[in-house]
Amino acid sequence: MKKASIITKCTLGLLIAGSMTACNQNKTAGTTAATPAAASSADNKETIVFINSDSLSAKYAYVKDMDKRLSDKGNAAKGDIQSKGEAFQREVAEYQKSASTLPADQRQTTEQRLQREQQQLQGYQQNAQAELQNEQTAEMTKLYDKISEFTKTYAKEKGYKLVLTYSKTNTNVLYGDPSLDVTADVIKRLNDAYTKDSTTK
Repeated sequence: MKKASIITKCTLGLLIAGSMTACNQNKTAGTTAATPAAASSADNKETIVFINSDSLSAKYAYVKDMDKRLSDKGNAAKGDIQSKGEAFQREVAEYQKSASTLPADQRQTTEQRLQREQQQLQGYQQNAQAELQNEQTAEMTKLYDKISEFTKTYAKEKGYKLVLTYSKTNTNVLYGDPSLDVTADVIKRLNDAYTKDSTTK
């Protein structure tokens, strides 16, 4: 089973890549023209910014806790499957030791039972993997929703019209001027909100 942290780091950029918003700043046709100083000030206001999703996945406490939850469940499932597999192998080994001394009908019955147990073990493993995959998908959806909602509110508050993501695994943004990087502020606010939510539960 793949570790949850690998999945998170590889997909976080894709999950929040669609988190963008447009602020309602339409000007009416009859509005008086801005003075040069006001226009200059408006021009200096950045309306497109980006978030480094690599940093976000490394420093956002919620992601760390999510990774730990998924990793713990994955390790528990792996340990359970390994334990059942070892027990089955011991049973097979015991049968092989005594097979030559058993009557033909007993050998046939035992082999059929072992085959059924093997199929059950394989089915159990497939179900455990599917359950873990479903849980990972649900967690990632929840993470996306959390970041998306935050980004919409954040962009509206700051007056940003577009929020992009930057990641080494997502080359849609090859370069961004450091002045457009709002990652540190976003991480701080997300962590503050997560800490507040955790303490109120």
